[in-house]
Amino acid sequence: MSNSSNIKETYEAETKYGPFYTGGNIQWSPEGDHLFCQNGPSISVLSLENGSVISTLGSASTPDEDTINTFTLSPTSDTVITHHKSGLFKLFTWREPTPKKVWKSIHKGPVPHIALSPEDQLMVSGGSDSSVRLWNLHHHSCTHNLKGLQGVVSVLKFHPDSTKNLILASGDDTKIYCWDTTSGALKKILSGHFSRITSLSFHKDSIHMVSSGRDKVLILWDLEKGLSLRTLPVYESLEGVFIIPSTSNFSKQKTPKREDEILVGSGGEKGIIKIWEMRSGREVYTQENPLVQASKEEGGLAITHILFNKTLNSFAVVSADHNIIIHSLGDFSCQKQFVGYTDEILDIVHVGQAGSHLAVATNSCDIKLYDISTMSCQLLRGHTDLVLSLCVTPANRNLMISSAKDNSVRVWLMSPETFTMKCIATGTRHTASVGSVALSQASTKFFVSVSQDQCLKLWHLPEKLTLDDPEKNTLNAAHTVLAHQKDINCAVVSPNDRLIATGSQDKTAKLWGSESLQVLGTLRGHRRGVWCVRFSPIDQVLLTTSADCTMKMWSLSELNCLKTFEGHESSVLRAEFISRGMQLVTSGADGLLKLWSVKTSECTGTFEEHDNRVWALAVSQDESRLISGGSDSVMIVWKDVTEEKRQKAIAEREEMILEEQKLANLLKGEQLVDALKLALRLEKPYKVLKIVEDILRKGEQGLADAIGQLKTKQKEELLRCAVGWNTNSKNCQAAQLVINALLNDPESSNLQTSELSSSLEALIPYTDRHFKRVTRLLQDLHFLNYTVNYIKPHNTSEFHE
Repeated sequence: MSNSSNIKETYEAETKYGPFYTGGNIQWSPEGDHLFCQNGPSISVLSLENGSVISTLGSASTPDEDTINTFTLSPTSDTVITHHKSGLFKLFTWREPTPKKVWKSIHKGPVPHIALSPEDQLMVSGGSDSSVRLWNLHHHSCTHNLKGLQGVVSVLKFHPDSTKNLILASGDDTKIYCWDTTSGALKKILSGHFSRITSLSFHKDSIHMVSSGRDKVLILWDLEKGLSLRTLPVYESLEGVFIIPSTSNFSKQKTPKREDEILVGSGGEKGIIKIWEMRSGREVYTQENPLVQASKEEGGLAITHILFNKTLNSFAVVSADHNIIIHSLGDFSCQKQFVGYTDEILDIVHVGQAGSHLAVATNSCDIKLYDISTMSCQLLRGHTDLVLSLCVTPANRNLMISSAKDNSVRVWLMSPETFTMKCIATGTRHTASVGSVALSQASTKFFVSVSQDQCLKLWHLPEKLTLDDPEKNTLNAAHTVLAHQKDINCAVVSPNDRLIATGSQDKTAKLWGSESLQVLGTLRGHRRGVWCVRFSPIDQVLLTTSADCTMKMWSLSELNCLKTFEGHESSVLRAEFISRGMQLVTSGADGLLKLWSVKTSECTGTFEEHDNRVWALAVSQDESRLISGGSDSVMIVWKDVTEEKRQKAIAEREEMILEEQKLANLLKGEQLVDALKLALRLEKPYKVLKIVEDILRKGEQGLADAIGQLKTKQKEELLRCAVGWNTNSKNCQAAQLVINALLNDPESSNLQTSELSSSLEALIPYTDRHFKRVTRLLQDLHFLNYTVNYIKPHNTSEFHE
């Protein structure tokens, strides 16, 4: 049994991994350590070191406020300028979320492109209203309206050589317009493309430029002469182009390098990066094994952006499904890969012997394999429809099974040396979507799958699992049974591999023998469909979770319900045993995670960070981390902070004991002012009252002097204490004297307590009540004195008589 030290008390959200790029503009910082990504209404700043968003610019929390249309990043500083739905330009320094400058754009309609001059003095904006405007950033004023271009601006750039004083832009008329930045005059028009121009790249000699377009050609230009030197057909619509600097270490070039050659990288609808030599027009290199899938439609997008970073000698490819792949230009190897938008997260499992990777199933036919340390991602391709379920086994954490809507299951194996994962076997015996898979726990001999075809299948795995020749490994189901009357949601194998449990939309869970899938029992009791089933790691019990908002614990020997857990207010989608079976973690359709004690059936913690259904829940091997994911596209890493909280509570208790001893010593030494300060800091109203009473015994002037020695914060705390004392007639005299002294204090105007007005309002009725009571007492006292004084002479005269 688990001892109390293993019991978890609370988890806190340590890291959140949500969508950071949902399409639109994306730029790379010159140093190469950050990506600036348009994320719906805001801009997310992504750290390439650990794959986390370190800053957000714009209105992410209130998306309806003023969404961002586009942005640009300064090539030399940390300045970011955005254009918004309201028609405003906003200037940020990206490490601060609030804008430094705001001004009107004058454009009629959205502004799809902005560019900054190399020295950050000028800005140019290209609108959908066919206008290109030049701005002085010092005064934030429009200096020139650059005329000539027609249609929506598709490309807009300053020439990187500031001495050229040149702005280049293109619109729907497929011509490249060149304006002078000082006079605003149109200097050249470059004609050659016959479709939308998508990218411009400048050579370091400041004379040559390469343009790409959707007319499937690259054009090399001489900017000084305004001539096209070569038009190179590439046979695919291009979305990006970059000129490779002559100093770059590009090792894939087969022929000797010439000094005058111009090497260009391009990519588009085929998803492949190709390197061309523009002067001769020859193809130098074609990317092998590209990580971006080609567009399935004619003229569709595969690559949407290509970004080159000179500092790192690397380039980033942005795919149409919002994946960002960073390649080394030297050998074209993939250095890092980030998923900008994951959509709905359906399942998560830890992969690797030390749990070094996370495999995530989303609304995609690709499985995303994250390296936890960097959150760099591999895409595991093979399924042809949405992946629904993943599973691993403690016996071999390099082995994973997946199932999908394409009616198939796949076996994946990770190489322990390279940490790459490949499909080694496929099974396609189901006739409908395979909703769940489960591996044998004590060995890697078999796995089971359940499907919308209401069948449960048992599959035997090959004895030797290798990465060699995966095409030969076709799986066949060893046993098949018609298991339920409706869709089967989940399956699990017992820790000793002897039992299999399934849960279905028909409101039942069933137990099966793993030898030949013979049915051993049916568990009835839930009022709605069963979402999840889990065997206890130590007891002979089965846990089921249901859409009826409850979890039930069943005896495996008697097949009866032992206890019911109630607390969720919506469907309970997932559950996991932790603390050696002594606790449960559950997730619901309301976005809540709950921690339960199995012994008492009580909920001991509720954790709220998700905004929608939490489909996926994974527990690390040492149970120090939970990872959850759901319909809100957010993956959250939860950290067990039980021990930290305990240590903090112990430290606070020890500090409190020392402070109380110090307070007792001060009172014993009659250092009342210091004792008052300490009692106020410790927030002990009763001690403060006793100290004030001791001060008052020496005269009211002593109280005024003591209050005069207090700091503003201490006076505010003293006022709060006095308001509390004032509610009791026994302590009202001390309270009224303290309040009077505070109000008469010269520095009382500095009191800034947020509850001051409400505190004073609370004082009034009690003070009025005390005043009336004291008034009645005085009246009674005067009447008593009058009576005594009236009776005394008469009694004296009678005595004499």
